Amino acid sequence: MIKAGIIGGAGYTAGELIRILLNHPQVELVFVNSTSNAGNKLTDVHGGLLGETDMSFTDQLPYDKIDVLFFCTAHGDTKKFLDANDIPNHLKIIDLSTDYRHKAVGNKFIYGLPELNKEGIKQSSYVANPGCFATAIQLGLLPLAKANKLTSEIHVNAITGSTGAGVKPSATSHFSWRENNISVYKAFEHQHLTEIKQSLNQLQANFGEDINFIPVRGNFTRGIFVSTYLNYDGTIEDAQKLYKDYYKDSPFTKLSIHERISSLLPCFSRCRTHLFVFITCFKSIFLSDIIVNGASGQAVHNMNLIFGLEETVGLNLKASAF
Repeated sequence: MIKAGIIGGAGYTAGELIRILLNHPQVELVFVNSTSNAGNKLTDVHGGLLGETDMSFTDQLPYDKIDVLFFCTAHGDTKKFLDANDIPNHLKIIDLSTDYRHKAVGNKFIYGLPELNKEGIKQSSYVANPGCFATAIQLGLLPLAKANKLTSEIHVNAITGSTGAGVKPSATSHFSWRENNISVYKAFEHQHLTEIKQSLNQLQANFGEDINFIPVRGNFTRGIFVSTYLNYDGTIEDAQKLYKDYYKDSPFTKLSIHERISSLLPCFSRCRTHLFVFITCFKSIFLSDIIVNGASGQAVHNMNLIFGLEETVGLNLKASAF
């Protein structure tokens, strides 16, 4: 059994991660660290776990009892923690914050997008889990980058649910503001653009065009719906082959070409991205669950790869849709 610990256990992402790990057949969840909730039951914060566990949050860090440590901390806090603490060499680390996603001198974390870096993740002890928007957008573009087909500006419009803003209430995540409303934020300057460009350049070094990204706050709780369009020099048959070949060994990316348009519902609560490709001046629409495939499920997918498990173990989750 893989023994796991979590630091920063009170947020939405942590709650989903706890749910997955508690039901993972090869994992024992040893502790969930939260200084603000130490002594409280996990179910006091994550009501959806009622009946699943009697565990309590702790302010202790028993490193010697675990094999892998997940960070569900606020952006900036993982780096502060690792700089301030002596982490055992044997411990695998999977960070769900932004702290180590960008390549830099001295950064030993690998970017944890399995559809891009699967073999590297298998050999790594330190994984920087990608962002939710970044995951959804990259999955629609990686096959084109691999084929050196990104030759024009890229346009992205993406709408996200309120859980993407985190568990701490704010003016724009409040129900009375979100209901019957949508709004644009961080247009053309979203923080995920850096990691998206980094990944595309990993496959197509000469790509230097703009990515015009418009993020939108939606009046629903979870999920991301991304529409991406760009100029494409090729046929429908070329595109079909590019995408089918690229994702033939990717269990969590489901490809549909010229099939019926789906919705976010088939993705809810699953570690899955639905990728819909339409050829009309080449347009693609792809959907992803912001909490699972864009965060917690992807983190567990990375853990499975690190420890040599079958990729889908513990992640064959049914969608919460009928």
